[in-house]
Amino acid sequence: MGCCSSCERTGSPVAMRPLLALAGSVTLLLVVFAGGYGYHRDELYFLAAGEHLAWAYPDQGPVIPLLAHAMHAIAPDSLTVLRIPSALMAGGTVLVSGLICHEFEGTRRAQLLAAGCTAVASIVLVTGHLLSTSTLDLLAWSILTWLLARAIRTERQHLWAVAGAVVGIDLLNKPLIAFLVFGLGIGLLLAGPRRLLRGRWPWVGLLIALVLWSPWLLWQAAHGWPQLEVSSSIASGGSASSQPRWALLPFQLLLVSPVLAPVWIAGFVALARERRLRRFRLFAVAWLVLAATFLVTSGKPYYLAGLFPVLLAAGAIQTDAWLARGARRARRTVLAAALGLSALVSTIIALPVLPERSLGPVIAVNGDVGETIGWSELVQTVAHVYRAQRHPTVIFTANYGEAGAIDRFGGALGLPSAYSGHNGFAEWGPPLDRAGPVLVVGSSSAALVDDFEHCRVAARIANAAGVDNDEHGEPVAVCRGTRAPWSQIWSRLRHLD
Repeated sequence: MGCCSSCERTGSPVAMRPLLALAGSVTLLLVVFAGGYGYHRDELYFLAAGEHLAWAYPDQGPVIPLLAHAMHAIAPDSLTVLRIPSALMAGGTVLVSGLICHEFEGTRRAQLLAAGCTAVASIVLVTGHLLSTSTLDLLAWSILTWLLARAIRTERQHLWAVAGAVVGIDLLNKPLIAFLVFGLGIGLLLAGPRRLLRGRWPWVGLLIALVLWSPWLLWQAAHGWPQLEVSSSIASGGSASSQPRWALLPFQLLLVSPVLAPVWIAGFVALARERRLRRFRLFAVAWLVLAATFLVTSGKPYYLAGLFPVLLAAGAIQTDAWLARGARRARRTVLAAALGLSALVSTIIALPVLPERSLGPVIAVNGDVGETIGWSELVQTVAHVYRAQRHPTVIFTANYGEAGAIDRFGGALGLPSAYSGHNGFAEWGPPLDRAGPVLVVGSSSAALVDDFEHCRVAARIANAAGVDNDEHGEPVAVCRGTRAPWSQIWSRLRHLD
């Protein structure tokens, strides 16, 4: 299938310089604030996983642990350096949103509107502030939709190979992008252009994706497919970020900004109905397919976030036309106010700009902020209890955040490495079968009865800011030992979510 010169033309040239400037500004903002508060529990886990590099883990692929390992090697004690990759990914998502608008033949102003709405989106700043699998997902979904939009406009079939590489790399991050591939495939079959599926290049792209993903598949197969158990736990509400099924669609109004929701909603309607965007209708179909899929499977609300750049790109074209009609000055003022308000609220929600003692309302909206407070204090509490023991003591934690914190901060306080049955940590245990006391962090008395002998609570975890996060008030218990050797009880202590 050839490409003619007219296929390359769009209504306006790409606004590359201002788009790069906007994307760079977002990245710079995120880097400036990257060192605030402290590590997130997931970041502590990624650092620990980076010390146990593998082709896969029970709950993720190797990409983010490898990045954590690399950033830690560059600057072992720098939270800012650890988060630089996410800042770059967030800036990349902003840039790609403008490029998608260009493929939709949006004007330079429309391209900047699309990128601007993406830049102030809460989901972009929240995920861009933390080293996270979701940040890479957001960028990969954006790039894939951009490549497909470009393939539709230019009819360049070799773009399937590039798309396959993007999908394969993100599958090594986590499998979520497979749902996007499914949704886009349904969209192509139902809405077209089906001619894009002809020839060998779609199969080349699929093969590239599968080859890149194969190490993860082989690891999962060899370990009994633990990712399926993780997915089942998420669907049943076992994950800390799980939400009720009914919340998925209302949450979409918050993930960009409530006052900018009309932009992406207009984009969805335009993709579904506008004649000028008819050849891109598959994106509207894909959104519907994925929304229905995640409703049925109890997916997390942010799972749909990767389609916001394409919806904002289409919505920016509609907004651009709206600005050109009627009371132009008043409409520009309304839009500027919406962008400014969104930027302010998203910054407060996502970035460490408030004192820790004032975070209550922020945590109510973005619980991840609370999980960046108090880890060093937790380890100090554990160290105080540990030093009071007369014999070598095993440290066992209820979750990977606690174990990761002890591994990150405990060495300077004389603590050994921690053990946990949670997700990847379960692969790195159990402790040696030997008698002796056990210091158990974060487990209730009821949870200790079956596996540990004569436990007493020696301390409670707290933080100076009084932030009521998942660790606040949790016990640090000293147990005489285990009721059976570690190798026998380890399977009961393992849990995935």
